[in-house]
Amino acid sequence: MSSTPLISPQPAMTRLQHMRALLVLGLPLVGSHLAQMALHVTDTVMLGRYGVNELAAVVLGAGLFFVVFILGSGFGIGVMGVVAGALGSGDETQVRRATRMGLWLSILYGVLVFPVMWFAGPVFRTLGQEAVVAQLAQDYLRIAGLGMVPALVIMVLKSHLAANERTQVVFWVTLAAVGLNIALNWLLIFGNWGMPELGVRGAALASFAVQMFSALALAGYAAWVPALRHFNLFQRFWRPDWQAFGQIFRLGWPIGLTGLAEGGLFQASALMMGWLGTMQLAAHGIALEITALAFMIHLGLSNAATVRAGRADGAGDLQRLRDGAAMAILLSLLIVALVIVLFFAIPEALVGLFLDPAEPQAPEIIAFGARLLAVAALFQLFDAMQAMALGLLRGVQDTRVPMWLAGLSYWVIGIPASYLLAFPLGFGGLGLWLGLSIGLAMASVLLMLRFWRGLARRAA
Repeated sequence: MSSTPLISPQPAMTRLQHMRALLVLGLPLVGSHLAQMALHVTDTVMLGRYGVNELAAVVLGAGLFFVVFILGSGFGIGVMGVVAGALGSGDETQVRRATRMGLWLSILYGVLVFPVMWFAGPVFRTLGQEAVVAQLAQDYLRIAGLGMVPALVIMVLKSHLAANERTQVVFWVTLAAVGLNIALNWLLIFGNWGMPELGVRGAALASFAVQMFSALALAGYAAWVPALRHFNLFQRFWRPDWQAFGQIFRLGWPIGLTGLAEGGLFQASALMMGWLGTMQLAAHGIALEITALAFMIHLGLSNAATVRAGRADGAGDLQRLRDGAAMAILLSLLIVALVIVLFFAIPEALVGLFLDPAEPQAPEIIAFGARLLAVAALFQLFDAMQAMALGLLRGVQDTRVPMWLAGLSYWVIGIPASYLLAFPLGFGGLGLWLGLSIGLAMASVLLMLRFWRGLARRAA
């Protein structure tokens, strides 16, 4: 392949141009993340109307699927920074090599972890779950587990397309997947229009079908749209490229472990909140859903920052890398300010959206949830900054040290601080959330220092 640059050297950009480029790239990614959340919400709502045991089983099964998925998704996320860097340097061959080996690693991982899904029932029973719920969760995962490979393939293709600044197609495919998921759930869970009533198996089949649809749609777009066809992603796909395989593996596994550490932080917080009582746990779950919706904005902007940083880094343009990073952080801070205003202005209204007014404990849950959202105002700032720092570091292909910094912040500082404030010091649920804020604050400081000190060393 020709080594002629894919893009011509870019002139200096103003700060406003940097911000506009981030929004054009990031807003469709924000939309796709919100649509992805909607997939989970529709499953929960529709199974909640079918049966309590079925809902509990899918909560368990989807939780296990998500944990395994997060660990394997690092390979797909790692592709984003490598492809963006290759595009910045004009290395067309590296774009294909990195994406193809990201697909190889994702498929291999998905196949290797399938036995975990197949034999999930005994795992759930060992963890103290009721036998009927454990069996239903296993029934769900034996079908839904087939979707691990396409789900991870989707992650790689999303990264490839985002690095090529083709984020709108990612949004529209994800949005179409939400509609397809609702329709298939309605048919297969409840047995409408003459279809068999399959309950949790119907939800699993719907999830698998939606993942296959999304993977094929994105693959088709990447393979056949004229502007991307020249990468020849799937030409001689069976040929190994061990150098690129090793590169994506080395970048990807720390990303997966970092995501697992952060996800585990919030799972542990839910467990500890449950020790305080059912009301507190319900309020905690609602407050986390609200903060997660806000976090999707920062996650989309972080993905955009990865692409922009990777492009600038690949082109060796330190000034563009520095200015783009500063504007990404500023944009995220503006979103944080808006969210903080909402959390302080209408917390009761936000929590109340998730509750039936006729629920006897609703006033108590709303009051406690509103107090959690006040703490979440602080939480938002640090969560946004650590997400942005991780995105920028991934853009410059720095993943291993950030994994250790994040793990230290979440598990050595955050979880012990939450426990200490909630229980020995007696601050309860508010103390637990303050502890989470401390862990996220430490992560944001350490990761930001890692990125900016790296830039300072390059400039020296």
